[in-house]
Amino acid sequence: MNEIKGQRLHVMLGPSQVRRRLKGLGYGVRKVESAGRGEAVIIHTATGQHLRELQAIFHDVLERDKPERSVSAPEQLIATSKFLSLVLRHRPEVLGIELDTEGWVAVEEMLAACAKHGRAISREQLEDVVRTNDKQRFAFSADGSRIRAKQGHSLPVDLGLVPVEPPELLYHGTVPRFLESIRRDGLTKGNRHHVHLSPDIQTATKVGQRRGRPVVLVIESGRMFRDGHKFFRSENGVWLTDAVPPAYLRD
Repeated sequence: MNEIKGQRLHVMLGPSQVRRRLKGLGYGVRKVESAGRGEAVIIHTATGQHLRELQAIFHDVLERDKPERSVSAPEQLIATSKFLSLVLRHRPEVLGIELDTEGWVAVEEMLAACAKHGRAISREQLEDVVRTNDKQRFAFSADGSRIRAKQGHSLPVDLGLVPVEPPELLYHGTVPRFLESIRRDGLTKGNRHHVHLSPDIQTATKVGQRRGRPVVLVIESGRMFRDGHKFFRSENGVWLTDAVPPAYLRD
């Protein structure tokens, strides 16, 4: 019998539990095999964003033979934050929930869905993630009953942003392999609602570092604004615009 080709992701869940988490999703999964009691191997061909999403779905059961750590450990907070980004920005169906037109979902509904899908998060842990996230990506409603991502959605949501005048210069962090296409086509929003821009070089550098050696581009945002381009500012200080044509970019 021919061996199924693909990458292997070893998780501390039985095959049936793995299949429940994957229900309705693709990610290039070829097969789920048992790897002993309460363990399974996911054979897949996922790469890039799909691989990151697959890892996010199983982030709580990837590590083996390690002592239990505090839920407030930095690594756990980061992993939970990535999972919330997946759910609240892109794939709420992972938990079988729906966001309203403004991107909100009831906290209790989301926590119950997390528990139902084997991803139990307490209210205290959720508040810890929202409070300590380095980019303040999430927000509770005024009464604390709902939660949403502040920006970065690929889903159609109305965040109620109002156009504002930007500073004269803004910044965008990237990596060398994207420079050719950026210089040719400018900055485009891809599957997001807007292009994301940073208010300072330090922040843009951190953004670029997530993908490799950072390169910071300068955007002549003041000139863009005077030429009729609209800008918005999210609650956590990220500047947003529909696109940045090459003429407004400089290294």
